Amino acid sequence: MTRNRDRLVQELIEVGRDAVGRGLVLASAGNLSARISDDTFVVTGSGTWLDRLTPDDFAVLTLADDESGSVPPGAKAPSSEWKLHHRAYRARPDAECVLHLHPRTAVVLASIGQPVRLLTLDHAYYLGSIGVTPFYHNGTDELADTAAEQLREHDCVIMQHHGCSVVADSVGMAYRRALNLEDAAQATALALQLGDTDTVFPQEGARHA
Repeated sequence: MTRNRDRLVQELIEVGRDAVGRGLVLASAGNLSARISDDTFVVTGSGTWLDRLTPDDFAVLTLADDESGSVPPGAKAPSSEWKLHHRAYRARPDAECVLHLHPRTAVVLASIGQPVRLLTLDHAYYLGSIGVTPFYHNGTDELADTAAEQLREHDCVIMQHHGCSVVADSVGMAYRRALNLEDAAQATALALQLGDTDTVFPQEGARHA
Protein backbone atom coordinates (compact mmCIF):
# COMPACT_ATOMS: atom_id res chain seq x y z
CA MET A 1 0.00 0.00 0.00
CA THR A 2 1.29 3.47 -0.93
CA ARG A 3 0.68 6.40 1.42
CA ASN A 4 0.41 10.11 0.67
CA ARG A 5 4.01 11.15 1.22
CA ASP A 6 3.40 14.91 1.01
CA ARG A 7 0.63 14.79 3.60
CA LEU A 8 2.64 12.65 6.00
CA VAL A 9 5.70 14.89 5.68
CA GLN A 10 3.56 17.94 6.42
CA GLU A 11 2.11 16.25 9.49
CA LEU A 12 5.61 15.44 10.73
CA ILE A 13 6.70 19.04 10.13
CA GLU A 14 3.82 20.24 12.30
CA VAL A 15 4.65 17.72 15.01
CA GLY A 16 8.28 18.82 15.01
CA ARG A 17 7.38 22.47 15.42
CA ASP A 18 4.91 21.75 18.23
CA ALA A 19 7.22 19.32 20.02
CA VAL A 20 10.03 21.89 20.20
CA GLY A 21 7.57 24.54 21.35
CA ARG A 22 6.46 22.29 24.20
CA GLY A 23 10.02 21.46 25.23
CA LEU A 24 9.78 17.79 24.26
CA VAL A 25 13.01 18.09 22.29
CA LEU A 26 15.78 20.67 21.86
CA ALA A 27 17.74 21.92 18.86
CA SER A 28 18.67 19.11 16.45
CA ALA A 29 17.89 16.29 18.88
CA GLY A 30 15.04 13.89 18.17
CA ASN A 31 13.82 12.50 14.86
CA LEU A 32 10.50 11.68 13.21
CA SER A 33 9.39 9.18 10.59
CA ALA A 34 6.40 7.75 8.74
CA ARG A 35 5.87 4.87 6.33
CA ILE A 36 5.30 5.94 2.75
CA SER A 37 4.91 2.38 1.41
CA ASP A 38 5.01 -1.10 2.85
CA ASP A 39 8.80 -1.21 2.53
CA THR A 40 9.95 2.43 2.66
CA PHE A 41 9.73 5.27 5.15
CA VAL A 42 10.70 8.93 5.42
CA VAL A 43 12.79 10.10 8.37
CA THR A 44 14.16 13.49 9.32
CA GLY A 45 17.61 14.12 7.90
CA SER A 46 20.94 14.40 9.65
CA GLY A 47 21.36 17.57 11.72
CA THR A 48 17.85 18.92 11.13
CA TRP A 49 16.13 21.02 13.79
CA LEU A 50 12.60 19.77 14.36
CA ASP A 51 11.07 23.26 14.54
CA ARG A 52 12.64 24.29 11.21
CA LEU A 53 11.75 21.31 9.03
CA THR A 54 10.91 21.64 5.35
CA PRO A 55 9.92 18.87 2.90
CA ASP A 56 13.55 18.77 1.72
CA ASP A 57 14.73 17.78 5.21
CA PHE A 58 13.49 14.18 4.96
CA ALA A 59 15.44 11.14 3.83
CA VAL A 60 13.90 8.00 2.33
CA LEU A 61 15.00 4.57 3.61
CA THR A 62 13.99 1.04 2.79
CA LEU A 63 13.12 -1.70 5.24
CA ALA A 64 15.78 -4.06 3.95
CA ASP A 65 15.61 -7.69 5.06
CA ASP A 66 19.17 -7.61 6.38
CA GLU A 67 18.09 -4.93 8.90
CA SER A 68 20.84 -2.62 7.75
CA GLY A 69 18.48 -0.37 5.82
CA SER A 70 19.51 1.31 2.62
CA VAL A 71 19.52 4.84 1.27
CA PRO A 72 18.79 5.33 -2.44
CA PRO A 73 21.72 6.86 -4.40
CA GLY A 74 21.84 10.66 -4.14
CA ALA A 75 19.26 10.78 -1.34
CA LYS A 76 19.56 13.01 1.73
CA ALA A 77 21.50 11.50 4.63
CA PRO A 78 19.15 10.31 7.37
CA SER A 79 19.35 11.09 11.06
CA SER A 80 22.05 9.19 12.93
CA GLU A 81 19.17 7.59 14.85
CA TRP A 82 17.59 6.07 11.72
CA LYS A 83 18.11 2.57 13.12
CA LEU A 84 15.62 3.31 15.90
CA HIS A 85 12.96 3.81 13.24
CA HIS A 86 14.08 1.00 10.96
CA ARG A 87 14.04 -1.59 13.75
CA ALA A 88 10.74 -0.28 15.13
CA TYR A 89 8.97 -0.74 11.80
CA ARG A 90 10.47 -4.20 11.45
CA ALA A 91 9.24 -5.15 14.93
CA ARG A 92 5.83 -3.53 14.47
CA PRO A 93 4.38 -4.09 10.99
CA ASP A 94 1.25 -2.26 12.16
CA ALA A 95 3.18 0.95 12.91
CA GLU A 96 2.76 3.80 10.42
CA CYS A 97 4.70 6.41 12.41
CA VAL A 98 7.64 6.46 14.82
CA LEU A 99 8.48 9.54 16.88
CA HIS A 100 11.73 9.76 18.84
CA LEU A 101 11.71 12.68 21.29
CA HIS A 102 13.47 13.67 24.53
CA PRO A 103 10.71 14.36 27.09
CA ARG A 104 12.59 15.57 30.14
CA THR A 105 10.42 14.34 33.01
CA ALA A 106 9.84 10.90 31.51
CA VAL A 107 13.56 10.42 30.87
CA VAL A 108 14.56 11.61 34.35
CA LEU A 109 12.10 9.29 36.07
CA ALA A 110 13.19 6.27 34.02
CA SER A 111 16.86 7.12 34.57
CA ILE A 112 16.51 7.18 38.37
CA GLY A 113 14.51 3.96 38.40
CA GLN A 114 11.07 5.47 38.99
CA PRO A 115 8.34 4.03 36.74
CA VAL A 116 6.11 6.46 34.90
CA ARG A 117 2.66 5.73 36.29
CA LEU A 118 -0.62 5.97 34.41
CA LEU A 119 -2.82 8.17 36.60
CA THR A 120 -5.59 9.44 34.33
CA LEU A 121 -8.03 7.99 31.83
CA ASP A 122 -6.09 9.58 28.95
CA HIS A 123 -2.85 8.01 30.18
CA ALA A 124 -4.48 4.58 30.26
CA TYR A 125 -6.15 5.01 26.87
CA TYR A 126 -3.25 6.43 24.88
CA LEU A 127 -0.33 4.68 26.55
CA GLY A 128 -1.61 1.38 27.92
CA SER A 129 1.86 0.35 29.07
CA ILE A 130 5.39 1.73 28.89
CA GLY A 131 8.63 -0.12 28.19
CA VAL A 132 12.05 0.94 29.51
CA THR A 133 15.53 0.14 28.23
CA PRO A 134 18.98 0.74 29.76
CA PHE A 135 21.33 3.33 28.30
CA TYR A 136 23.06 2.64 25.00
CA HIS A 137 24.85 5.21 22.87
CA ASN A 138 22.85 6.91 20.15
CA GLY A 139 22.98 5.41 16.70
CA THR A 140 24.01 1.97 17.93
CA ASP A 141 22.49 -1.39 17.09
CA GLU A 142 22.09 -2.08 20.81
CA LEU A 143 19.93 1.01 21.28
CA ALA A 144 17.77 0.28 18.24
CA ASP A 145 17.39 -3.43 18.95
CA THR A 146 16.50 -3.12 22.64
CA ALA A 147 13.98 -0.37 21.92
CA ALA A 148 12.41 -2.46 19.14
CA GLU A 149 12.07 -5.43 21.48
CA GLN A 150 10.16 -3.28 23.96
CA LEU A 151 7.97 -1.94 21.18
CA ARG A 152 6.83 -5.47 20.39
CA GLU A 153 4.88 -5.31 23.67
CA HIS A 154 4.38 -1.57 24.23
CA ASP A 155 3.50 1.46 22.11
CA CYS A 156 5.94 3.61 24.10
CA VAL A 157 9.47 2.97 25.28
CA ILE A 158 11.70 5.20 27.38
CA MET A 159 15.46 4.85 26.89
CA GLN A 160 17.24 5.70 30.14
CA HIS A 161 19.40 8.85 30.01
CA HIS A 162 18.28 9.45 26.42
CA GLY A 163 14.71 9.78 25.16
CA CYS A 164 11.61 7.91 24.10
CA SER A 165 10.13 6.30 21.02
CA VAL A 166 6.41 5.95 20.37
CA VAL A 167 4.63 4.12 17.56
CA ALA A 168 1.09 4.32 16.21
CA ASP A 169 -1.05 3.79 13.14
CA SER A 170 -1.00 7.52 12.36
CA VAL A 171 1.15 10.57 13.00
CA GLY A 172 -1.60 12.13 15.08
CA MET A 173 -1.98 9.13 17.37
CA ALA A 174 1.77 8.80 17.79
CA TYR A 175 2.01 12.41 18.90
CA ARG A 176 -0.90 12.03 21.31
CA ARG A 177 0.99 9.16 22.87
CA ALA A 178 4.16 11.23 23.16
CA LEU A 179 2.25 14.08 24.78
CA ASN A 180 0.51 11.75 27.22
CA LEU A 181 3.80 10.06 28.09
CA GLU A 182 5.29 13.33 29.32
CA ASP A 183 2.01 14.31 31.01
CA ALA A 184 1.99 10.97 32.85
CA ALA A 185 5.60 11.55 33.88
CA GLN A 186 4.82 15.01 35.21
CA ALA A 187 1.81 13.66 37.09
CA THR A 188 3.98 10.89 38.53
CA ALA A 189 6.59 13.43 39.65
CA LEU A 190 3.86 15.49 41.34
CA ALA A 191 2.49 12.40 43.09
CA LEU A 192 5.97 11.56 44.35
CA GLN A 193 6.38 15.11 45.67
CA LEU A 194 3.10 14.66 47.55
CA GLY A 195 4.41 11.46 49.09
CA ASP A 196 2.44 8.99 46.98
CA THR A 197 4.42 6.07 45.58
CA ASP A 198 1.87 3.56 44.33
CA THR A 199 -1.38 5.10 43.04
CA VAL A 200 -2.23 4.17 39.45
CA PHE A 201 -5.30 4.40 37.25
CA PRO A 202 -7.85 1.75 38.34
CA GLN A 203 -7.56 -1.53 36.45
CA GLU A 204 -11.32 -1.72 36.07
CA GLY A 205 -11.35 1.74 34.51
CA ALA A 206 -8.46 0.83 32.22
CA ARG A 207 -10.42 -2.05 30.73
CA HIS A 208 -13.08 0.42 29.62
CA ALA A 209 -10.69 3.16 28.47
